[in-house]
Amino acid sequence: MDKSKQKKFRKLIRSINFYPPYLFAGIKVVEFAPDFSRFRTRLKLTWYNRNLLGTAFGGSLYSMCDPFFMFILMIQLGDEYIVWDKYASIDFQKPGKGTVFAEFKLSPSEVEEVKKVVDEKGKYVFEFPCEVRDEAGLLIASLKKGVYVRRKDYRKS
Repeated sequence: MDKSKQKKFRKLIRSINFYPPYLFAGIKVVEFAPDFSRFRTRLKLTWYNRNLLGTAFGGSLYSMCDPFFMFILMIQLGDEYIVWDKYASIDFQKPGKGTVFAEFKLSPSEVEEVKKVVDEKGKYVFEFPCEVRDEAGLLIASLKKGVYVRRKDYRKS
């Protein structure tokens, strides 16, 4: 990836912390790999993201996981591919109390596998697992994110 693109993506990722839905939900990107293959997010429980039961809104727990597999693939695959979030499912294991974290990563071999499948089929929906954990490492929620990837030059026969 060239330096100008790297700078653009770094600015985009840093500015996401000021994106109003994330800012007001208490969500923050706290770490990301220099090559944008890994992200870590945090949700701090505050008065403005707490539900009537005193725990994190389920929507906030999902939001902290929403775009990151899509970001990784958009950045890693480059301009020859179209990448969209397609679906998600979330399974809440226990209430989100205090601060929780989620991590998203795809290895170079996983990205190459995505590329290989899409180059062969033209398009495909990939499913990636994700977990939200509290500071003690206890599982709060598990998610499955479906991400649609298509070659820009793909045409139906």
